[in-house]
Amino acid sequence: MATSSPRQRKTLGRVMHEFKHGELRSRRGGKVKSRRQAVAIALKEAGASKYESARENRRNLARTERKEARGETYQQEREGKSHIGARGRRESSRAMGGRDATRTTARGRKAARSRARNSSGATKQELYRRAKARAIPGRSKMSKRQLENALQRA
Repeated sequence: MATSSPRQRKTLGRVMHEFKHGELRSRRGGKVKSRRQAVAIALKEAGASKYESARENRRNLARTERKEARGETYQQEREGKSHIGARGRRESSRAMGGRDATRTTARGRKAARSRARNSSGATKQELYRRAKARAIPGRSKMSKRQLENALQRA
């Protein structure tokens, strides 16, 4: 491995930390006991393996980054950091209440839509009355969200 990025070094460190604490497991599920095997796993996860093509290494690094972002590494679960946000700090993504994230996540967009719907402040009864005034068919069997959508369309 000639040069590694800071992200790769971070991943290498995390995997070796898991090995040192007896938390690293192989794909078959068994605990890794060999330091040599741990190094091989670390290089593969960091996308720095000499046995993989450049494309495969990029794919492996991307997979690891997604895993770390979701908080699914053993170390994160053990340390109670299983919801890490955009910059590697807890609560930093917009979806989780932070302010320094540059992109919104699907979860954040969904929450924003929910807030926008609820900001109208209309109760189901008020929505039903409006639907009745506009003579929207099937209004009696509609949920609050369905009434909102029907009123927007009509």
